[in-house]
Amino acid sequence: MIPWKVRRASGTVLGLGVSIALSLTAATAACKKAAPPPMPPLAVAVAPPIQKDVPIYQDWIGVLDGFVNAQIRPQVEGYLLKQTYKEGTVVHAGDTLFEIDPRTFQAAYDQAKGNLAQFQAILANAKTTVARYKPLAAEKAISQQELDDAETKERTAQADVEATQAALEKAQLNLGWCKVTSPIDGVSGIAKAQVGNLINPNTEMTTVSQVNPIKVYFNPSETEYMAWVLKHGPMTKTIEDGASLEQGPLQLILADGTVYDHRGRPFLAGREVDVKTGTITLAGVFPNPDNLLRPGQYGKVRVQTDLKKGALLVPQRAVSELQGNFQIAVVGPDNKVEIRAVEPGPRVGSLWVIEKGLAAGDRVIVEGAAKVRPGMEVNPQPAPAEAADEKPTGAAAEKPAQAASGK
Repeated sequence: MIPWKVRRASGTVLGLGVSIALSLTAATAACKKAAPPPMPPLAVAVAPPIQKDVPIYQDWIGVLDGFVNAQIRPQVEGYLLKQTYKEGTVVHAGDTLFEIDPRTFQAAYDQAKGNLAQFQAILANAKTTVARYKPLAAEKAISQQELDDAETKERTAQADVEATQAALEKAQLNLGWCKVTSPIDGVSGIAKAQVGNLINPNTEMTTVSQVNPIKVYFNPSETEYMAWVLKHGPMTKTIEDGASLEQGPLQLILADGTVYDHRGRPFLAGREVDVKTGTITLAGVFPNPDNLLRPGQYGKVRVQTDLKKGALLVPQRAVSELQGNFQIAVVGPDNKVEIRAVEPGPRVGSLWVIEKGLAAGDRVIVEGAAKVRPGMEVNPQPAPAEAADEKPTGAAAEKPAQAASGK
């Protein structure tokens, strides 16, 4: 017979086991009822490619230089007395820039002038003597030798007059060169010679640059140069052949990124290709009526090299790059993702021209491409207008070196 206490304990254990089993069953049922619904498809922003005619540009770094740069040097030696121009201002041909002490040259001029007067008097006397001797020699009143000597003295006096006349002209030039003038119209530079300096013809006093028009030197590669020549003809145009500079194909991008108001024209091509760099020096000419541009400035020379008809463009962030291969994500008719290999072309602002791998009606993922996988179902949403319809900015056309991966 089982003791009462044992029976009671067994009943308690059995009841506890039943309670636990019932609790587990209820919890399992509750979990089955509370199972979360399946995740909805990932929302992505899509937009069709922009199709339009796109001008393709090429940029080169350019250095500005004066159309003419005149180094101002004195013709004579002397002490600098005065600087008569304001540095950095516009000067005109014939304007006096410096004055050299003229006293030595004035004395030389006065001496040459006196010598000329003396020899002119001797010449006049010699001519009078010859004129008097000729009839006397004809009448045998004087010997032929005396007439010959008188004519010799006349010719000698004439030579002396001509020599002193040349000396006077030289002295006059030297005296005039005491005023150092500008040979051209242009912008004056900072003076390198100071008042009181002893200067000579080897002394560079300042520089005057003609900056309207102004030249821009740039260095395309040999391949780019040949492509230009085959498309547009030799770059040997000059500014004297009738056409306005404003009709030229060149644009200038200034250091602050703004486009210069005036267009320019090709001016010259260098004699040779640099064998070290494979580039050739070209020069363009731009009008500069306000003297805004100055020698030594840097900028970008831009030229339109092509026009792509009906090009397809997508935002750069829609293109990803993996080991040199470019891809975009496209949403198909069944809202499933397809990863396509594409061949990007030139960049136009923040857009890329897609040469191969894309059709006009495709829906390109422009936001959320990093989160999708091939065959994945997504919820495509129209991209914001500013992302889908960005206008080309005219930036230089260049093959992409790499895409912004993960976008």
